[in-house]
Amino acid sequence: MIFLPVVLSALLLAAHFLREGNVPGIALALLTPLVLLTRKRWSRRVYQIYALLAALIWLGTLGEIISWRIWLGQSWTASAIILGAVAFFTLLSGALLETPAARRRFR
Repeated sequence: MIFLPVVLSALLLAAHFLREGNVPGIALALLTPLVLLTRKRWSRRVYQIYALLAALIWLGTLGEIISWRIWLGQSWTASAIILGAVAFFTLLSGALLETPAARRRFR
């Protein structure tokens, strides 16, 4: 159950990169969580760094969308809530690897 947020976060970021046509980004988003299959302690940290960087990508995208919507005179509140939640969820997927159950999985 701990890995469900990891997989969902990876799929969301891959979809974001797909929309941009960023094939290397798609590959990185889908392959990075596989490092957790090693069950080594360092793999948790690698994924957590990835989750932090992914959250920063979401926040950067949020900033761009807000700028565009303000420039176009459109509401940006819903976009801020949605992408803010996605960024938080992505961070949470990395934080969940610090739970006792996750720590037992990694040596």
